[in-house]
Amino acid sequence: MNIKSLLLGSAAALIAVSGARAADAVVVAEPEPAEYVKICDVYGAGYFYIPGTETCLRIGGYVRYDIGAGDVNGLTDVNDRSDPGSLNDTYYKHSRFALKTWTGQETELGTLKTYTETRFNWETQREGNYAVAAGRGVSLNFAWVQLGGFRVGKDESAWVTFSGYAGNVIDDSLVGYGGDFDTGVVQYYFDAGNGFSAVISLEDGAGVNTVDSYVPHVVGGVKYTQGWGAISATGVYDSVWEEWGAKVRLDVNATNELSLWVMANYGTDDNVDHNSFKNWEGNWAIFGGGTYKFNEKTSFNAQVSYDEGKSLGVAANIAYDIVPGFTIIGEVDYVNRKAFTGDHGVVRAADSDGFGGILRFQRSF
Repeated sequence: MNIKSLLLGSAAALIAVSGARAADAVVVAEPEPAEYVKICDVYGAGYFYIPGTETCLRIGGYVRYDIGAGDVNGLTDVNDRSDPGSLNDTYYKHSRFALKTWTGQETELGTLKTYTETRFNWETQREGNYAVAAGRGVSLNFAWVQLGGFRVGKDESAWVTFSGYAGNVIDDSLVGYGGDFDTGVVQYYFDAGNGFSAVISLEDGAGVNTVDSYVPHVVGGVKYTQGWGAISATGVYDSVWEEWGAKVRLDVNATNELSLWVMANYGTDDNVDHNSFKNWEGNWAIFGGGTYKFNEKTSFNAQVSYDEGKSLGVAANIAYDIVPGFTIIGEVDYVNRKAFTGDHGVVRAADSDGFGGILRFQRSF
């Protein structure tokens, strides 16, 4: 074999091998296009579309730390562990993480919504006359579904939510205004779109106020809202004790900085001292307060409450947004409760009088 033949043979072999490899070339698949989370601005800030669906989801909540002191907000006369014969006053501490979710989706029957709120608590309480800090469990405070104006699930009573809570103070129940808030509901809310709204709510109650027959508690209310404020009237029937209650409330936006409100409550107590929706002394109670905004970061909030049993509560605070989403509130509370004679001449409580304070740190997101 000469040199020329060897070169020709080698070239032919290389061409054959190259052709075989070209036929077996690996084809790399193109990557699937990424499905990015899309913003949903239909229901407000913070919503996004759940990938692959038309449902909008928002996740939020807050982390809170409260420090309470004094006769009203602290722990008084607890045992001294190192000297059991002595008593001390000490702080009340409360930490909470609240996790909230909202969903929204448009349907042929209206907007389909859900809302949940779960709370995780750590708190200092009195146990056996000792101050004991410990985890205080997990509570499901809200878990409802709403289609259009129809709502079912775990909520707070429309007796409280429809007219509104008692102002922007932390301790708004120095004189009670609502009884048990927690309840299951079958509810319909009507909004006429011209400022007029109404609600009818069938409720289960909670604890000792849970309905004990097929007859639910019934709450109904009407409200008229305009730029100047709102006026509302709410009534309730307590099916456990067969008692009634009613309230009227007026909210006024006096200026851009100042908003005021007043509320009057009435409840019957023919069978027991308190029906499920009335936790004030006597038949009537009155509440009032307001908020003044010094600037975008600072506001002053106050509330005064008084009932037929001559119990008086006063609360005032300054709320300051250190940065967006992080608020510190310093509040001072005063309460004067009179002894109250209940059924059969039994005195249910002695006179009490005192001050207290709360310092709250809250990060909302």
